[in-house]
Amino acid sequence: MIGRTLAIYFGRRFLTSVLGIFVGCAFLIMLIDFLELSRRVGERDVDSATLLLLVLYRVPYFTEQLLPFAVLFGAIGTFLTLSRRLELVVARSAGVSAWQFIAPACFLALLLGVLSTTVYNPLSAEFKERASRIEAEIFNRQTGLFASTTGGYWIRQQSIDGEAIIQAAAQSDRGRQLSGVNVFLFGEDGKLLERIEARTATLEEGAWRLSDARVLTPEIGLQAYDTYMVATNLTPNQIQDRLQAQTVSFWDLPAAIDAATRIGFGADRYRLQYQSLLARPMLLLAMVLIAASVSLRVFRFGGIGQTILGGVVAGFLLYVFTKLAEDLGEVGAVHPVMAAWFPAVVGALMGVLILLHREDG
Repeated sequence: MIGRTLAIYFGRRFLTSVLGIFVGCAFLIMLIDFLELSRRVGERDVDSATLLLLVLYRVPYFTEQLLPFAVLFGAIGTFLTLSRRLELVVARSAGVSAWQFIAPACFLALLLGVLSTTVYNPLSAEFKERASRIEAEIFNRQTGLFASTTGGYWIRQQSIDGEAIIQAAAQSDRGRQLSGVNVFLFGEDGKLLERIEARTATLEEGAWRLSDARVLTPEIGLQAYDTYMVATNLTPNQIQDRLQAQTVSFWDLPAAIDAATRIGFGADRYRLQYQSLLARPMLLLAMVLIAASVSLRVFRFGGIGQTILGGVVAGFLLYVFTKLAEDLGEVGAVHPVMAAWFPAVVGALMGVLILLHREDG
C-alpha cells in the first residue's frame, strides 16, 4: 500500500501544478478583460481602480470554465515530471501500482470539484452580481440619444401595448434593474410606434418603470419624462431565465427550479445547470484519469510528444462533448440529468479502461 508520506508528496505536486496553471490563466484573463473594459469605457470618466475592481469581480465567473483544463494539464504535467525524474519507476519497483500513485490526484480532483460547486460557484455568482452593479453605474453615467451598440442584453416581450424589444448596456439585481436602456415599441401591424431611451429601467408589477426617459414618436417628436411606464407581461423569474442560469448560485438553483415550475415556465435550463454543478467532481476525476492514461509512459520509451498531444486532444474532446450535451439538454432534446452526467461518467470509464489495459493487461 502507498504510504502516507508518498501520498502527500504526490498530492502536493498535483495540487501545486493545478493551482499554478489556474492562477496563471486567471491572471491572463484579468489582463485581457482589463484592456477590453478600458476600450469599452472610452472617454467616460472612470478611474483605473474602479476598472480593476470590476475585473476582479468578473474573473471568478470566467475562470469557472477553466478549472477542468487546469486539472487536465496539471495532472499531465505532474505525472510526466514524476516519470521523467524516475520517481514513478522507483515507486513501481517498491510495489506501488499505478492505481495507488494516481489515487491522491483523484481524491484531490473530487475535492476540488466539491469545493468548486459548493463554494467557488456561489462566490462567482455573488461577485458577478457586484460586477453587474458596477458595470451598470459605469454605463449609466453617459448615454447619448440613439447611440448604437452591438453588446449588452436584449429582451423581447409582448404586452397590452404591443410587442417591444428592450436593449440594455448592463443589468443588475438578476435582470430586474437595467441601465443604458433603449426600447423599441411596435404596433399590431409591426410598425414602429415609439423609440425610448432611458438611463435605467426597473421591473415592477406589470410594467417597466423608466427613469430620465426620452421618447421619440413619429406624430409628436421628441419628449422628455422623468418617469415613463412601459407595460410588460414578464415576471422577475422570466427575466432571470432570459439572462443566464449560470449567474444563479448553486444554493439558489433549487428555489429557482421550483419557482419556474410553479409558474409554468421552462425550468430545464436551471435543472441542467444544477446537475452540471453536481457532476463537476466527476468531470474533474475524468480529466485526471485521462491524463493518467497518457502520462504514465516511461520517458526512455520515447513518444512523449504524441502522448501529451493525445491527452490534450482527449481532454478537449471530452469538454466539447460535455458542452454539446449541455446544449442538447438546454433545448430539451436530452434529459438534464443525462446531459450533465453522461459525458463525465463516460470520460471516467474510458480513462479507467485504458489504465486497466495498460497496467493490468
